[in-house]
Amino acid sequence: MGVGQLPTTEFNDEELDDNPENHQDPRTEPGGEPMIQLLDSDGRRHDHPVFGAYVEALDAGKLRAFYRDMAVTRRFDQEATALQRQGQLALWVPLTGQEAAQIGSGHASRAEDFIFPSYREHGVALTRGMDMAQLLSLFRGVSHSGWDPQEKNFNIYTLVLAAQALHAVGYAMGVQRDAAAARAKGEVVEESAVMAYYGDGASSEGDVHESMVFAASYKAPVVFFCQNNHWAISVPTAVQTRIPLAHRAQGYGFPGLRVDGNDVLAVYAVTQWALEHARSGEGPVLIEAFTYRLGAHTTADDPTKYRAGEEEDQWRAKDPLNRLESYLRDEGLADDDFFDEVRREGQALADHVRQSVAKLEAPAMEDAFRHVYAEAHPLVQEELRWFQEYEAGFVNDQNAGEG
Repeated sequence: MGVGQLPTTEFNDEELDDNPENHQDPRTEPGGEPMIQLLDSDGRRHDHPVFGAYVEALDAGKLRAFYRDMAVTRRFDQEATALQRQGQLALWVPLTGQEAAQIGSGHASRAEDFIFPSYREHGVALTRGMDMAQLLSLFRGVSHSGWDPQEKNFNIYTLVLAAQALHAVGYAMGVQRDAAAARAKGEVVEESAVMAYYGDGASSEGDVHESMVFAASYKAPVVFFCQNNHWAISVPTAVQTRIPLAHRAQGYGFPGLRVDGNDVLAVYAVTQWALEHARSGEGPVLIEAFTYRLGAHTTADDPTKYRAGEEEDQWRAKDPLNRLESYLRDEGLADDDFFDEVRREGQALADHVRQSVAKLEAPAMEDAFRHVYAEAHPLVQEELRWFQEYEAGFVNDQNAGEG
């Protein structure tokens, strides 16, 4: 089938490129070096010809906000882990060690941008203004999600690996077409982008490949944000790929950038650049945030079974909170009073989520039948009646002595 016979009106023949080999090598794109870093593990600031300008525009208040959000997110993560260990949650997915990747990228997004998380993006949720207690209803097993995605442009958590990448690209293509239709009517369009979060393990799923094919083909305004935390449960990244994950973007024809995921300044700058690139109609970008999961994959996991303590110690020395604290103190941008106040804020959030979890009530089984379709369906109603009759057939405490 030739180009002119494509069974769709989405393609403009003039936009199709018959010479993909002429595309610019992503290594010559901004940030084509091995890894972008603006703040090293000792808290020393470094410049960059492209991304340095994004950080120069940050004032002291914004830098303190980065630290506050990272520290509060870590305290939230600790409390949620404790709640699971105490039987209040069925499962929890820790993020400790990945705070800079999430807070930096979350702050780089605009309110009109739409976020598609996986199941570990608690820090991103905080930057979107989510009530963190809402995240816990899913893990307590009393809700399929816990929030309305449209309220904060933050989609529900996706437990199926990589499925959110497909959703994000589809949504981005919708945003693209809505904007084109609005412009055709002479309306002013507020440009927006979509960001899809996933891990290094999900990068091996076919859904990510298919998402990138579609995103590249349609120049969809989407940023793929891969948090390479080195372990897909017990499988190390080295088993999944022989090259940096960011280099995979070259095969699809769009920029791929590897950033120090423990450097909140670099993550913020790179994500700002990527979102601007996507919003401007230049197409997708892949960001690989090179970070580390200091804890378990989930609370059902025991990382001591598959990785050495020495590796964890090496990465603790690169802690994202410690390096930003060192920078803030050395530059005179924060003092003991500030850090004490942050600790109090973290504890206040921990108290809030603990109290909220205690109030969560399990829904009735009938609710599951009500939400299968938007409107009542006769087959579902028939199944509900069967279930009710089945449940009524069991002996309960009230009639146990009767008969």
